[in-house]
Amino acid sequence: MLSKLKSIFGGQKKLPDVLTTDDEQAILKNGSDTERLALAAREDARPEVLYYLAEDKSADVRKRIANNPQTPVQADAILANDVDEEVRSELARKIGRMIPSLDEDQQSILSDKSLVVLEQLAQDQLPKIRAIIAEEIKKSTIVPKSIIDKLARDVADIVCGPILEYSPLLNEDDLREIIAAGASSGALTAIAKRENLSENVSGDIAASLDVPAIAALLTNESAYIREETLDQIIDQAKSVDDLHRPLALRPQLSIRAMKRIAGFVASALVHAMMEQSDLEEDQAEELLDRVRDRLEEEDIGDEEEQKLAAKALDFAERGLIDDKFLMKEVDDNHREFVIQCLAVIADLPATTIRKIIHSKSGRAVTALSWRAKLSMRTAYYLQTRFALVPKTQLLSAKDGKDYPLDEDELDWHLSYFVDQDE
Repeated sequence: MLSKLKSIFGGQKKLPDVLTTDDEQAILKNGSDTERLALAAREDARPEVLYYLAEDKSADVRKRIANNPQTPVQADAILANDVDEEVRSELARKIGRMIPSLDEDQQSILSDKSLVVLEQLAQDQLPKIRAIIAEEIKKSTIVPKSIIDKLARDVADIVCGPILEYSPLLNEDDLREIIAAGASSGALTAIAKRENLSENVSGDIAASLDVPAIAALLTNESAYIREETLDQIIDQAKSVDDLHRPLALRPQLSIRAMKRIAGFVASALVHAMMEQSDLEEDQAEELLDRVRDRLEEEDIGDEEEQKLAAKALDFAERGLIDDKFLMKEVDDNHREFVIQCLAVIADLPATTIRKIIHSKSGRAVTALSWRAKLSMRTAYYLQTRFALVPKTQLLSAKDGKDYPLDEDELDWHLSYFVDQDE
């Protein structure tokens, strides 16, 4: 029969569109690897044929059987213990894909026929296999809670992460118990990303002092965070730079929280925080005054200032200081270095630069940017994110890109500060 098949199809790899029982038996008995591979992928093959191929000597054949949706569950149970990890991986993907597609009438199929296989794969010795299952069933509501609980407590972050972040079967008590048991940073971060996280769980994450998890919590706009929990995070964030941005950009901060945050984060972050908040003008100005006072009191010392001045001069001589560079340095909160860079490219003393930056004058900061041959876009950036110019004093670009004042007027605004230092 096999020779007949080969003679009909000229030894080609493709099998007939319709296979008879004799065709299948001939391939099982004397077929080549290529022919058994083709048979293993056939969804019209008889269940007993697919079951037989589940123990084929070729791992590639067994992978095809593992992927075949028509493979009987008895064969899946054999493949769940296959020595080849790729075979088990393929089976895990198939089982995982099958579960979300089951309707209510088909859920009994899962319980009766595939549950044992699913449990086996969820306990596989390789994290890679368990992770495939976790990823596929992370949003399922029909898998047994016992499997979800086991995966949620897995020691590998790639396994527990998807379940902790998405599974609707985990309740608040489950999450708090997992945190209390000493969850890893990856597990805490996954929990922190859950939608509509409760105040209690948010409080537990904050109490863990885990920086990546707290940053994820602050970034999660749907998470509920008590004011007292936020106060604890603010206390911690004073000495943790990685929490500054997610904290300042947390939506719907109270004015009280913003005042506290403005006491230690970069001026650019203060501006970004204010941009997304609906503050009254007097509240905004009070907040800016606090930041300005803090910045004016900062003293880095003569030795450090000299080092930064020398660095700025070196960068300027190498042509490295441009609009993009300065805006990045502002964002990175390298405040004194920005001042020294402006002093070099504007050919003005650093003391003059500081007076202009602290002047609250949008025209003065714009004139400084013009003197330094920077774009008007950079001038506006320096006004808002570096000098914290009040909204009423901001000077916007003309036609979206040009300086709004002529050179004589720009020079006049600049001369006021230059003349003071002469």
